[in-house]
Amino acid sequence: MRSFFIKFCMVILALVCGTTASAERLKDIATFSGVRNNQLMGYGLVVGLDGSGDQTTQTPFTVQSVINMLTNLGVQVPPAGSMQLKNVAAVTVTAVLPPFARQGQPLDVTVSSLGNAKSLRGGTLIMTPLKGADGQIYAMAQGNLIVAGAGAAAGGSSVQVNQLATGRIPAGATVEKTVPTMLGSGEFVTLELLQSDFGMANRVVGAINSQFGTVAAALDGRVVQVRAPLDANQRVAFLARLENITVTPSEVSPKVIINARTGSVVMNQAVQIDPCAISHGNLTVTVTANNQVVQPNALAGGETAKVKNATVEIDTGTGPTVRMPKATNLNQVVKALNAVGATPQDLLAILQAMKAAGALKAELEVI
Repeated sequence: MRSFFIKFCMVILALVCGTTASAERLKDIATFSGVRNNQLMGYGLVVGLDGSGDQTTQTPFTVQSVINMLTNLGVQVPPAGSMQLKNVAAVTVTAVLPPFARQGQPLDVTVSSLGNAKSLRGGTLIMTPLKGADGQIYAMAQGNLIVAGAGAAAGGSSVQVNQLATGRIPAGATVEKTVPTMLGSGEFVTLELLQSDFGMANRVVGAINSQFGTVAAALDGRVVQVRAPLDANQRVAFLARLENITVTPSEVSPKVIINARTGSVVMNQAVQIDPCAISHGNLTVTVTANNQVVQPNALAGGETAKVKNATVEIDTGTGPTVRMPKATNLNQVVKALNAVGATPQDLLAILQAMKAAGALKAELEVI
C-alpha cells in the first residue's frame, strides 16, 4: 500500500509542472474535417505453422476456408471430415487506411487468431482482401508474421511470454483503391476541435484571425470554419501555416480518472476538495485449507478418499475518522488523500463517496 501511494504521488505530482497553461499548436488540438483514417478488416488463413494451428474438429470454418481456397486454385480436395490441418489457422486481418493514401502504398497489418490456434509464430498469411465499412476491397494483405512472444512446453508444463495468438506484418498490405479526401467544400475548410469547448473555439478563432485577417468563424463549441484559397497548391500552403498557429488553451475542467482494474489514479491540477470527514475500515477475508488424504486399512476393502478442511476468518478492522481540510491545489489534494491510508481498490470507493457528498470538486470517470 505504501508503494502504491508513492507511485500515486509521483503520477500526480508529475502533472504539477503543467499548472501553467502553455501554448499548443493548432494541429495538436484540432483536425481538418474530412482528413481521417479508415478502418479495414479481412478474413484469411495463416499457413506454415509448426503444429500449432486450429484444431479442425472444433473450428469447422477453418476446414471450409481451406477447401474453398484449394477449389479456387483448381485442386480437387477430399471430404472435409478426412482433412487434418494442424498447420493452418483462421485469422482476422485489420489495418488502417490513412488519408490521402494512393494505390501501391504499403500498410502495416495486424493478424489475430480467430479459432483455437496455440501460436501464430512462424506462419505466413496468404493473400487476404481487406474491406472497408462499405464492403469494398481497398487493400490486399500477405506476408510473414512477426509475433512478439515466446512459448515452450515440456512434460505437461508450459511457459509463455507475451501473446502468441496475434502478430504483425510491417508493410504487409498494398493499397488497391483510394478514398477521396476533400479539404473542405468550396472556399471553406472546417476545423474540428478534439474536445468541445466554447472558450477554446473562441481562442482558436482569435488566433487565426490575428494571423490571416477575418477568415475564421466558430460554428459551435467544436467546429471552426476558415476561408481558404481555392487553388490546391495555395490551399496546402495555407493549411501548413494554419496548423502551426499556437493557441493558449483555456483553463481545464477538474477531472479524476480511475482505472478500476489496475488501481491507477490520475487527476489534473484543477481538482479541489472541500472540508469533510472520512471513516475508513479494512475488510480482510482469510481462508485456510488443510487438505488430508484418508487411507483405509489393508483388508477393509475401502477406497482412498480426500478430505477438505477449510476455515474462514473475517476481520472487519476499524479505521480512525480522518478530517480532510479544504484543498485548493494539487499538492494539498494529494496530501489529504494519502492521509486516509486506503488501498487502491478502496480509494475508488472513497472518491465516489466524496463526489456523492459534494466534497470532491471534479468530474469522476472510471475506466
